Amino acid sequence: MGNIVVLSSAEFLFRFLPAFLAVYWITPRRYRNAVLFGASILFYASAEPVFVFVLLGLTIVNYLGGQAVYAANLTEKRGIHSPGVQRKRKKVLAGMVCLDAAVLILCKILALAVRPGLLPLGLSFYIFKMISYEADLYRKEIRQRPTFLSTAAYFTMFLQITEGPIMRYEDGFHKRGALRKCSRARFEDGLVYVVIGLGMKTLLADRVAILWNELAKIGYDSISTPLAWLGAYAYSMELYYDFWGYSLIAAGAGMMAGFDFVENFAHPYAANGVGDFYRRWHATLGSWFRDYIYIPLGGSRAGNAATLRNLFIVWVLTGLWHGGTLNFVLWGLSLFVLIALEKFVLRNVMQRSAVPGHFNVWVLIPLTWVVFAITDLDQLKLYFGRLFPFFGMGQTAVPGDFVHYLALFWPYLAAGVILTVPGVFRAIMRNRRHPLVVALLTVMFWGAVYFSVTTTGNRFLYLNF
Repeated sequence: MGNIVVLSSAEFLFRFLPAFLAVYWITPRRYRNAVLFGASILFYASAEPVFVFVLLGLTIVNYLGGQAVYAANLTEKRGIHSPGVQRKRKKVLAGMVCLDAAVLILCKILALAVRPGLLPLGLSFYIFKMISYEADLYRKEIRQRPTFLSTAAYFTMFLQITEGPIMRYEDGFHKRGALRKCSRARFEDGLVYVVIGLGMKTLLADRVAILWNELAKIGYDSISTPLAWLGAYAYSMELYYDFWGYSLIAAGAGMMAGFDFVENFAHPYAANGVGDFYRRWHATLGSWFRDYIYIPLGGSRAGNAATLRNLFIVWVLTGLWHGGTLNFVLWGLSLFVLIALEKFVLRNVMQRSAVPGHFNVWVLIPLTWVVFAITDLDQLKLYFGRLFPFFGMGQTAVPGDFVHYLALFWPYLAAGVILTVPGVFRAIMRNRRHPLVVALLTVMFWGAVYFSVTTTGNRFLYLNF
């Protein structure tokens, strides 16, 4: 059953998801969170039979901590505004955040220093949900007392636990399942998102991944400069359609269970700069860092120096959240530098012309993805030597290698570029019930299933984080 955690697998699509939806919808509304929680634990335990106890333990502890904060909130609501109550709320919040962060940091260190298998699946994502839950209770943004089942279903929801998106508790779980409704049209829309996401993952991301993997097999010292640039764009597309595809499958299946659509990607390659790119890319993670790190630090309210400091902290933490190796820190720092330049140096130029912003997105962002992808710094240096052929490092080692690989992969790369245009995706969704679009989606679905069943396939990239 371990393969059910891969949302593009036949085990998930044809066994787990239909069985869950059937049981979920025949269950009375007030018990649906129990069904969701039970299914999520089964889903997680199929891949992590040991670390599921870490998830359960943190779920119980965070629920109890949240109850303590909520009880203090009720005391204040009754008109009892004592310093002791305020201190209790702050101590509980600080204790919960420190505990959650300590578990995350410890597991990251153990995975890096001992072996990767010591990092529980999805830990980064469910820890962030737990921290946001505690903070939202402290801020009194959660108005109804959370039940254990609603809290547990929120923390463990199988559609989000492995790769996000990082929903907030108030985005559907406060309703305790009673108000989640799903019309036939809503169910069909969810199915369309699942099909499109599956196609992005299996027919685009997994195909382009072959090109990026081939470069590693060849050796970066044996590729030409044009092929190095082609590889950078190939990895950018692989990561984009892998993660966007996952997000659409998760959001679509969530709609089939009565949740609202969660937009995690808002056409980032149509952005007008790096800052705008990361408001659109993995939007729920970006909003988490904004709401729980950047703004509490002061945001941009205390002058340029404080803004730079806060941006620096956010992007270093973002890099470390993705991984403990130095390349992730360099990736976060490179984005900090680019965003700071856009905010303080290039602002007027970018307001007058869209060219600099689009240049940053289409030229500099792929370079940062290379830093993200290659963990070995010597290999990273070698790859950048090929990208920028100074000192003779970019000479063509294999004549015609660029033409050879472009001839093999151009259909996938072209399709990837076309889908970066927001109007294309919107046109598909606007005409999703047109017979021709339905026929195309049907062909795409069965083609994706064929590749998923007959090839080894790739796990979603963000399962590593």
